[in-house]
Amino acid sequence: VQLQASGGGLVQTGGSLRLSCAASGSIFRINDLGWYRQVPGKQRELVAEITGDGSTNYAGSAKGRFTISRDNAKNTGYLQMTSLKPEDTAGYYCLVNVRLIPSGISDYWGQGTQVTVSS
Repeated sequence: VQLQASGGGLVQTGGSLRLSCAASGSIFRINDLGWYRQVPGKQRELVAEITGDGSTNYAGSAKGRFTISRDNAKNTGYLQMTSLKPEDTAGYYCLVNVRLIPSGISDYWGQGTQVTVSS
């Protein structure tokens, strides 16, 4: 299974970005999908997650500004980020829990996409 994260970039405070995480390979179904972020010297932290049935969970810092979604037909997850702040600057990583073909379940991390918010 390969994950391709994209959509990061440089944006001004108050701007928006949409991150994508596309999975490919021997995938029967993506179960849970999450977005995490990490800044140098700190632990990776959960930003938002979405379950297989569409239930969502957000970190407090993301509530009201970020929206996680998924397209099961494309095996792709998204993170729409609005009202961005300099403290949102980080590397953003997707994590997927995948039911595999022909069998098994495993977790995979994407390679990360950098988000930089200028003040």
